[in-house]
Amino acid sequence: MKILSDYSLDELQVELADFPKFRAKQIFDAIIQSKDYSDIALPKDMINKLKENYILKPIEIYKTLVGKDGTKKYLLKLYDENLIECVFLHQSYGNTICMSTQVGCRMGCKFCASTLNGLIRNLTAGEMLSTIALVNADNGKSNTRNFTNIVLMGSGEPFDNYANVVKWLDLITDKNGFNVSERNISISTCGLVDKIYEFSKLNYNITLCVSLHATTDEIRRTIMPIANRYTINEIVEALKQYVKENSRRVVFEYCLIKDVNDREEDIINLKKITAHLLCHVNVICLNPNGGSLKATTRKEAIDFVNRLNKNGISATLRRSQGEDIAGACGMLRAKSLKQKS
Repeated sequence: MKILSDYSLDELQVELADFPKFRAKQIFDAIIQSKDYSDIALPKDMINKLKENYILKPIEIYKTLVGKDGTKKYLLKLYDENLIECVFLHQSYGNTICMSTQVGCRMGCKFCASTLNGLIRNLTAGEMLSTIALVNADNGKSNTRNFTNIVLMGSGEPFDNYANVVKWLDLITDKNGFNVSERNISISTCGLVDKIYEFSKLNYNITLCVSLHATTDEIRRTIMPIANRYTINEIVEALKQYVKENSRRVVFEYCLIKDVNDREEDIINLKKITAHLLCHVNVICLNPNGGSLKATTRKEAIDFVNRLNKNGISATLRRSQGEDIAGACGMLRAKSLKQKS
């Protein structure tokens, strides 16, 4: 079965050439508004023909948790019964949707619950677009855009699903659809250097974020298996190329782990890593997933950020949202899978 949301409007017009041309636009609008066949006015014979080969709405809400701060954590069910997560964040500078790019993850980072059950499969570009459409419709009128920003920081490694993510970028920025500005999109990678170089050549004006989480290769290898393939220096050189090609500041995601990466020597190392690179350090308080890693306190995190800034490093502490509803990547899905087993 094909997923209709995998197609742009132009592609739909070709794919559905046997039907009147205006029907493709009608179906495209239904995709953006997260509608299913029963929600749109189509001839019964057309619906029957489409249902034989195409899925219109490949995703539905399985469970929703609402935090004290208004954050919504969604557990979403795909057409093949797989589960993914998505988060809707209310923020002063515009609502943000944090979405997944894979069912599970194979990167194996010790601080992340997304990888606990490994990688099941990639999401298609259309499934990612339908995720946005579904969550958007659940937070206002379906025919309006109820968010400003999108971050690909949910379950999965975006650059491990490179082709689908690039296709999704074209779909989500399409003026016929959500028409999201590239500057309001952030993509987070654990540091797939070859894909960073490849992505740099495409000249998207998105914010590229790299999960650093350690200031030496030795320590990074103990918490992030990808560090066995790429060194910090190799990542920095790739980011310099991205900045050169796109004139965009890059962001280092830095999750503080007690007695692992929160020491004075880490501040010194961060100063060396960030030197001569247009970048920002986004410090995050660890949300424990039941593993052996321990979080620094928020007070310690604030002090760490202050010391970074005093050393000339642009840094901020991410505001924690959804802590009371399993807000970190993969936690809700992992909990649900454990309950099923």
